[in-house]
Amino acid sequence: MATVELTKENFDQVVTDNDFVLIDFWASWCGPCRQFAPVFEKSSQAHPDLVFAKVDTEAQQELAAAFEIRSIPTLMIVRDNVAVFAQAGALPEALLEDVIGQARDLDMDEIKQKIAQESK
Repeated sequence: MATVELTKENFDQVVTDNDFVLIDFWASWCGPCRQFAPVFEKSSQAHPDLVFAKVDTEAQQELAAAFEIRSIPTLMIVRDNVAVFAQAGALPEALLEDVIGQARDLDMDEIKQKIAQESK
């Protein structure tokens, strides 16, 4: 699947309509972002069942602020409308694959129960 460009207009729909979304917060002037881009793209081709999305933090400053993005690149994984991973820094390919595997293995029912308990 091609990488989806997220904007404040389509963000909610993309995240709500898909069970597993990897989001790369980036900017064109950012060297580490440019280094991470081919790793992210290669991974998107290896995992066609997942949605890979990018947020240009310069063009989408409101989104970046809403997620308190302080440094880029930042990778976020959202499963079932729950952010289950967020980390700044360009991940090497092997580490990105490991993170995806760990996110796939999460028991989302258990995570949602914990969130419900904590919000009481």
